[in-house]
Amino acid sequence: MRICIVGGGVVGLTGAYFLAREGHDVTILESGEDVALMASFANGAQLSYSYVAPLADPAVLPQLPAWLLSSDSALRYVPRLDVRQWRWCLAFLQACRTTTSNRIALELLQLGALSRAALRELVEHESIDFDHVQNGKLVVYRDAHAFRLARKKVDLLAEGGASQTALDRNGCLECEPSLEFASATIVGGVHTSSEEAGDCLRFCRELANVLRDRYHVNILTGTRVLGWVRQGRQVVAARIAGGDVRADAFVLSAGTACVDLAEGLGLRLPIYPLTGYSLSAPAVAERAPAINVTDLHRKVVYARLGEQLRVAGMVEITGADESQRDVRLATLIRHVKEIFPLAADYDSAQTWCGHRPATPDSKPFVGATEYSNLWLNTGHGALGFTLACGTARLLTELLQGRPTSVDARAYSLDRLS
Repeated sequence: MRICIVGGGVVGLTGAYFLAREGHDVTILESGEDVALMASFANGAQLSYSYVAPLADPAVLPQLPAWLLSSDSALRYVPRLDVRQWRWCLAFLQACRTTTSNRIALELLQLGALSRAALRELVEHESIDFDHVQNGKLVVYRDAHAFRLARKKVDLLAEGGASQTALDRNGCLECEPSLEFASATIVGGVHTSSEEAGDCLRFCRELANVLRDRYHVNILTGTRVLGWVRQGRQVVAARIAGGDVRADAFVLSAGTACVDLAEGLGLRLPIYPLTGYSLSAPAVAERAPAINVTDLHRKVVYARLGEQLRVAGMVEITGADESQRDVRLATLIRHVKEIFPLAADYDSAQTWCGHRPATPDSKPFVGATEYSNLWLNTGHGALGFTLACGTARLLTELLQGRPTSVDARAYSLDRLS
């Protein structure tokens, strides 16, 4: 089958890999000048297969006033005259129910387990080097109430097969001694020894080379989809500057760009860009954290990538606006220096801003549309690197009409209707 994937980030590339391994003729259309230049470029680097709590949670509701009133908040919301934003926010609030949040967490846990297995299979089969380590993850809490809720979530996820340990302050320091500067503010933490980390950009670039050289995937960079050629409820071709790209099936994996691409076909995707920031700085070996750390209060994650420390964080529901980039990056650096002041050479840090394609309930869309040959694999939000291989496997199973490894209905487009 000829398959055209729109989007050359980690989701599009992994989707192409598992489809090409099945013998399909795959073409990738990527609007950027190279692969993985958007949300995959400098993300948080953590592969959090077990710690998959959705952003939509009852615990966020009391924080809404702070989101609106504080420009320094880790989660920031700026209302706009934007129908997409308001629709997304209403659906987000509907997902902030305990039963809904718990169900989503268990569904993401299953998809995470599938993704871990699929990534390990890929890495073993292709020998890709991207600073991949299994070093575990520690989520630290600064609020006693939030930590009590987290302990309940540990019990919930244990029912789904996750193995996590709740630690007190001393346990957190024993697990990661470099937290000494923040010890007075830490009330506890959740440790997951099986979590991993890796450089998403390196992964994407190496995988792109494998796709070209071994599987003869045609990756057309600098190629924007300008429109579609339709015949009834079937997509015949993607229209690009040089002509039409015809295929038997099309897959939308272009992150936030999928919204406009889908609207060109009369489809509405409830995906909204959640802006985040990151920095990469030379690590100080004896001072940088050895394991992945998440400061839940600040919404900041830390991961070692070889000799670099990757720091990423904050969530902004403000559209694609980057007018506050310098201010927000300064806030991120201030938070970093509070918890790990000696962990890296922050004066030499490279900074980045990106837009995560998020759904209201934190689950990606994977599956069919009302067009018989148009498929979705998008909306991964902050879990793009974590879930990419799992959704690629699920997409392949669906396209080939095979039984699926997880319940595909949980990721269908109509689940929010």
